[in-house]
Parts: sequence; C-alpha cells; structure tokens
Amino acid sequence: MTKRSSPTVLLTGFDPFGGEALNPSWDAVRALDGARIVGHRVVTRCLPVEFGASLAALREAIGESQPALVLCVGQAGGRAQLSLERVAINVDDARIADNAGARPIDEPVAAGGPAAYFSDLPIKAMLAALRDAGIPAEVSQTAGTYVCNHVFYGLMHALRDVTGVRGGFIHIPYSTEQAACHPGAASLPIATVSEGLRIALRVALTTTDDRRIAAGAEH
Repeated sequence: MTKRSSPTVLLTGFDPFGGEALNPSWDAVRALDGARIVGHRVVTRCLPVEFGASLAALREAIGESQPALVLCVGQAGGRAQLSLERVAINVDDARIADNAGARPIDEPVAAGGPAAYFSDLPIKAMLAALRDAGIPAEVSQTAGTYVCNHVFYGLMHALRDVTGVRGGFIHIPYSTEQAACHPGAASLPIATVSEGLRIALRVALTTTDDRRIAAGAEH
C-alpha cells in the first residue's frame, strides 16, 4: 500500500458491552477523528467487544492506516481516572461473555507468545501532562483479562517486529451519562476524556525519553 503523505495515528475505541447502551471509549475517540496532532492525522476505528474479532479488526485498521503510533482506548467502569496501562498479559480469562457469547478461561492471547508486553509509550510523561491539565490520571499496573487486555496484548504482539511504530492502551471511567445508572460510580465527561486523549497523543508523539517519576501501587 502506498504511504500517505501525512503520517497518521490510529486511535481505537470499542462497541458497547455488558448491557450498556453506549461505550464512552468510542464516543471520546471518534470526536478526534481527522484531528491534526503534531503533524499527524488521527484515524479512528471502533473495535468489536469480541475475542479474536477485535484483533482481526485492529490488524486491518493498522494495515489500512499505516500509523506511526497506535493508542487503543477502552472503558473500565468503576475506575475514577484515565488509566495509562503499563503492561498487557498473555491470558484471556473472561468474567462475562463477550458480545459474541464467547467466554475463554485461562487461554493465551497468542499461543507461544511471551508472558507479557510493556507499553512502549512514555506513560509517565503522559501522566504528568494530564495532571498538569487538571485531568485525573494514573498509571495502571493491570489491564484486566477481558477484551481490553486481549487487544492491548495483541497490539503489542503485532507490533513486535514493526520498526518505528509504538503502541499502548488507556482505560477510561464511565461517562457522566452512564453514571446515572450506576449510583456512586466515578465518571468523567466525554469531552474531558477526548481532551485527555489529545494531550496523551501529543506527549507520545513528542517524547523520546520517558520521565522518571513515581507512579507505582501497593495493590
């Protein structure tokens, strides 16, 4: 495929799942479709919440967009901040069935693949920039074992031999619309999440060496 004259960033969200009427990851992502960030054009795709099919759709999107950077975004209801994921693990262990009815238990994402992959985005610098902008953010040490981790691991596995293309994953809270159905749950407006993603992409595209700041956890 002929390379585009303008470099691209691939930004993905997900379909609704788990009985929700919407998925704020896609609502926040699609608001940035076509945006220009540090000379890169943002290309967005919505992935199915399905084991296997989500990775097929992601690989197709990567092939079509030929991105310099891939950032996948998913919802983690109950979290209160934008969660910059540090690590993806090679296991599918579904608490609930996916949207196609599949519920893998203790199965590898990639047979014979390494136990885990680390994000190669500058997550500490992204964290600092988000907090400086007043957007709640954290570094997360687990992306779970559902479709989000499946996609994160599959992304890094697909990029392992691709020179110059980096990838990572961010989890976001419920939207304010969803929170009305989840009393007491933390939420963020979709516009705030979109702005956070814009900041995260800007930092990822302009930072070579990540910052060394504490962002660990005790549990």
